Amino acid sequence: MGTFDDLVREGSAVAVEGWDFSWFAGRATEQRPSWGFARLLGERMAAARRALDLQTGGGEVLATIAKPPPVLVATEGWAPNAALARRRLAPLGGVLVGVGEDDDLPFADGSFDLVTSRHPVSVRWDEVARVLAPGGTYLSQQVGPGSVRELTDFMMGPQPVGQARNPDAARAAATAAGLSVADLRAESLRMEFFDIAAVIVFLRKVIWIVPGFTVDRYRDRLAALHRLIATDGPFIAHAQRYLIEARATGVLCKI
Repeated sequence: MGTFDDLVREGSAVAVEGWDFSWFAGRATEQRPSWGFARLLGERMAAARRALDLQTGGGEVLATIAKPPPVLVATEGWAPNAALARRRLAPLGGVLVGVGEDDDLPFADGSFDLVTSRHPVSVRWDEVARVLAPGGTYLSQQVGPGSVRELTDFMMGPQPVGQARNPDAARAAATAAGLSVADLRAESLRMEFFDIAAVIVFLRKVIWIVPGFTVDRYRDRLAALHRLIATDGPFIAHAQRYLIEARATGVLCKI
């Protein structure tokens, strides 16, 4: 393990645009959900005719599908991610539209037979229901309540666990929007951080774990965590994830 200052410099220099986590290989691990979202996404996309991926990030996961539908659209509101996604999705024939996470969707009613989203910051259930064709499907893997709270609490002290990302709340919101929830599953997944550079990159990249994080602001807590990892081994936390699949009522129209 390098010195604290060396690891801080390294972690501070890593680019954090997009949702490519390959830099963490050998530095941190995260257990994957049993349902295999990328596999499910590929299966659903292969069977779709017109598909929309919301808050696609840099298009990292969507770009892995083997068989894109004839019409493939993605949205992203953060300009650096949108630029990455536009390049990644071009070989699939995908079109990237700049849309904020809470904005109305600039698509006609019933435009898509499949809407997907991996780790959306927020969900406009009314808009999802509106753009889905009758019989269409919404498939999403989302972040559950208290995700990585061990790291949040270490850095900030004990924090209340909000319920905005609660799976039961998602079911209620989907149902209120007129969708029928076909599947809802949740899992707690082990994470390990092997050095403080990995912690820094993670907190710079996943900004809601420690809101307002900067190395200078949290240098003392980072130093304490560095000493803990050196003494006790990897820092353990748990990511909370849930899968929700919902369907628009009615018979799928021909688009």
